[in-house]
Amino acid sequence: MYQILLYIHSLFRWLVLLSLIYSIYRAWRGYISHSAFTGTDNSIRHWTATIAHIQLTLGVVLYFKSPFTRASLKHTLQSMDLSFFSIIHLSMMVVAILLITIGSALSKRKTTDPEKFRTLLIWFSIALLIILLAIPWPFSPFTHRPYFRL
Repeated sequence: MYQILLYIHSLFRWLVLLSLIYSIYRAWRGYISHSAFTGTDNSIRHWTATIAHIQLTLGVVLYFKSPFTRASLKHTLQSMDLSFFSIIHLSMMVVAILLITIGSALSKRKTTDPEKFRTLLIWFSIALLIILLAIPWPFSPFTHRPYFRL
């Protein structure tokens, strides 16, 4: 089960990144061009938040199933690789999902279209930056993971 969760979590990150980048693009384009906030924009906002929540759920389940997590809870600061996943990755991803959730909720409650686009643009962009910093990229100085887990 652990390997399956790891594979799904690894693949799903690309869906999170793509949906977040697309949402940011739509928000930026809508804000710059003073467009109307359409039903499509609202659906993209909603699905981006939903995809992020699914990824968080997968990550939390994976966190508690992982043999590395169990080891890192015993020896948190002895290995940078273990502390990356037990502290840095987990906390930054939770913060990023909270920012996506807050941005989505605030945007939904705004009354004007430019406010909706601006709110999404700011909150989702900050969340994307945090996510990009917290992903275990192959070139990361903290830990090395492949782009795709098989």
